[in-house]
Amino acid sequence: MTVLLITPPAVEPVSLADAKAHLRLETTAEDDYVSALIVAARLHVETAIRRVLVDQTWRVYLDAWPRDGLVELPVGPVRSIASITVYDADGDPKLLSSVAWRLDAASQPARLALLGTGPTPGRVLNGIEIDLVAGFGPSGISVPQPLKLAIMTLVARWYENREGARYGVVPASVSDQVETLVAPFRALRLA
Repeated sequence: MTVLLITPPAVEPVSLADAKAHLRLETTAEDDYVSALIVAARLHVETAIRRVLVDQTWRVYLDAWPRDGLVELPVGPVRSIASITVYDADGDPKLLSSVAWRLDAASQPARLALLGTGPTPGRVLNGIEIDLVAGFGPSGISVPQPLKLAIMTLVARWYENREGARYGVVPASVSDQVETLVAPFRALRLA
């Protein structure tokens, strides 16, 4: 299974204005830097919880349908399936009708169930493409407040300490605070 980001989030879960207020910045001189910190902090939080925050479109590639017809979707939380495309031997795409499958977005990870047998892909590799929308919602309003606070905590730490620490290293006190904020939202791995 291969996964590819098709459309990144249209907005960040924490706005530049909110981050600047948290940092008590009043000028625009470092807006680009603070914006970059917001993106880095979002990615850090998404990695920690194994979920994406603001709606984004992902493509899942499969070589064949699983024998039981049940596909576990590796990106979450899944809000919808945009399309399912199966390629024939000539490379021509065929959209799978929404009556041929059912989405279980409540499960972790979300699951896609084929109703009956799906068309057999003609390609040996990546013959099935599942496009899905994942995230808590289309804007930061839908993102749980503790996750936004974790982002602002990281932004503040990285803004105030530009040097003296290796990339990706977060001091224990900040790390503990961020860990506490994100822990309830972490998608667990059972394998």
